[in-house]
Amino acid sequence: MDKSKRPFIKSKRSFRRRLPPIQSGERIDYRNISLIKRFISEQGKILSRRVNRLTLKQQRLITIAIKQARILSLLPFKKRKKKIIERFKSTTRTANLRTKTTRTANFRTKTTRTANLRTKNK
Repeated sequence: MDKSKRPFIKSKRSFRRRLPPIQSGERIDYRNISLIKRFISEQGKILSRRVNRLTLKQQRLITIAIKQARILSLLPFKKRKKKIIERFKSTTRTANLRTKTTRTANFRTKTTRTANLRTKNK
Protein backbone atom coordinates (compact mmCIF):
# COMPACT_ATOMS: atom_id res chain seq x y z
CA MET A 1 0.00 0.00 0.00
CA ASP A 2 1.25 3.48 -0.84
CA LYS A 3 1.91 5.96 1.95
CA SER A 4 -0.40 8.47 0.32
CA LYS A 5 -3.35 6.03 0.32
CA ARG A 6 -3.05 5.00 3.97
CA PRO A 7 -6.02 6.02 6.08
CA PHE A 8 -5.32 8.52 8.84
CA ILE A 9 -5.24 6.68 12.15
CA LYS A 10 -5.73 8.76 15.27
CA SER A 11 -3.53 7.70 18.14
CA LYS A 12 -5.38 6.70 21.26
CA ARG A 13 -3.61 8.38 24.15
CA SER A 14 -4.97 8.00 27.60
CA PHE A 15 -4.94 11.15 29.66
CA ARG A 16 -5.92 11.91 33.20
CA ARG A 17 -8.41 14.70 33.46
CA ARG A 18 -7.19 17.40 35.80
CA LEU A 19 -9.26 18.33 38.77
CA PRO A 20 -10.69 21.85 38.76
CA PRO A 21 -8.63 24.23 40.93
CA ILE A 22 -11.72 25.47 42.74
CA GLN A 23 -14.19 22.93 44.07
CA SER A 24 -17.89 23.66 44.06
CA GLY A 25 -18.00 24.06 47.86
CA GLU A 26 -15.20 26.65 48.04
CA ARG A 27 -16.33 30.25 48.09
CA ILE A 28 -14.26 32.86 46.25
CA ASP A 29 -13.85 35.69 48.74
CA TYR A 30 -11.16 38.18 49.71
CA ARG A 31 -11.01 36.63 53.20
CA ASN A 32 -10.14 33.16 51.83
CA ILE A 33 -6.42 33.90 51.48
CA SER A 34 -5.34 30.25 51.26
CA LEU A 35 -7.41 29.95 48.09
CA ILE A 36 -6.34 33.29 46.63
CA LYS A 37 -2.61 32.65 47.10
CA ARG A 38 -2.78 29.72 44.67
CA PHE A 39 -3.58 32.11 41.83
CA ILE A 40 -0.74 34.59 42.45
CA SER A 41 2.78 34.25 41.05
CA GLU A 42 5.96 34.51 43.13
CA GLN A 43 6.25 38.20 42.20
CA GLY A 44 2.70 38.84 43.41
CA LYS A 45 1.09 39.07 39.96
CA ILE A 46 -2.31 37.59 39.14
CA LEU A 47 -1.85 34.52 36.95
CA SER A 48 -3.72 34.27 33.66
CA ARG A 49 -6.82 32.21 33.13
CA ARG A 50 -4.97 29.73 30.94
CA VAL A 51 -2.43 29.04 33.66
CA ASN A 52 -5.05 28.85 36.40
CA ARG A 53 -7.41 26.68 34.35
CA LEU A 54 -10.41 28.62 35.61
CA THR A 55 -13.67 29.56 33.96
CA LEU A 56 -14.17 33.17 32.93
CA LYS A 57 -16.54 33.85 35.82
CA GLN A 58 -14.17 32.26 38.35
CA GLN A 59 -11.22 34.27 37.02
CA ARG A 60 -13.17 37.51 37.36
CA LEU A 61 -14.16 36.68 40.94
CA ILE A 62 -10.57 35.67 41.82
CA THR A 63 -9.22 38.93 40.35
CA ILE A 64 -11.71 41.03 42.31
CA ALA A 65 -10.97 39.09 45.52
CA ILE A 66 -7.20 39.54 45.06
CA LYS A 67 -7.58 43.28 44.50
CA GLN A 68 -9.83 43.65 47.55
CA ALA A 69 -7.38 41.67 49.69
CA ARG A 70 -4.53 43.90 48.47
CA ILE A 71 -6.44 47.07 49.37
CA LEU A 72 -7.22 45.72 52.85
CA SER A 73 -3.50 44.77 53.13
CA LEU A 74 -4.23 41.07 53.52
CA LEU A 75 -1.99 40.49 50.49
CA PRO A 76 1.01 42.51 49.30
CA PHE A 77 0.79 44.44 46.04
CA LYS A 78 4.25 43.33 45.08
CA LYS A 79 6.57 40.82 46.68
CA ARG A 80 10.00 42.30 47.13
CA LYS A 81 13.15 40.37 46.49
CA LYS A 82 15.28 39.80 49.55
CA LYS A 83 18.39 41.92 49.34
CA ILE A 84 21.71 40.38 50.17
CA ILE A 85 23.32 42.26 53.03
CA GLU A 86 26.83 43.31 52.16
CA ARG A 87 29.48 42.95 54.81
CA PHE A 88 31.61 45.90 53.88
CA LYS A 89 29.26 48.70 52.94
CA SER A 90 31.82 51.37 53.83
CA THR A 91 34.38 49.98 51.36
CA THR A 92 31.85 49.91 48.53
CA ARG A 93 30.92 53.53 49.22
CA THR A 94 34.54 54.66 49.09
CA ALA A 95 35.05 52.69 45.89
CA ASN A 96 32.07 54.47 44.32
CA LEU A 97 33.43 57.85 45.42
CA ARG A 98 36.78 57.07 43.82
CA THR A 99 35.19 56.27 40.49
CA LYS A 100 33.19 59.50 40.61
CA THR A 101 36.29 61.60 41.23
CA THR A 102 38.15 59.94 38.37
CA ARG A 103 35.21 60.60 36.09
CA THR A 104 35.17 64.28 36.99
CA ALA A 105 38.95 64.44 36.61
CA ASN A 106 38.68 62.99 33.09
CA PHE A 107 35.93 65.46 32.28
CA ARG A 108 38.07 68.38 33.47
CA THR A 109 40.98 67.31 31.31
CA LYS A 110 38.74 67.08 28.28
CA THR A 111 37.36 70.56 28.86
CA THR A 112 40.86 72.02 29.25
CA ARG A 113 41.93 70.39 25.99
CA THR A 114 39.05 71.97 24.11
CA ALA A 115 39.83 75.33 25.74
CA ASN A 116 43.47 75.03 24.59
CA LEU A 117 42.38 74.20 21.04
CA ARG A 118 40.15 77.26 20.97
CA THR A 119 42.98 79.55 22.00
CA LYS A 120 45.29 78.07 19.32
CA ASN A 121 42.71 78.61 16.57
CA LYS A 122 42.27 82.28 17.48
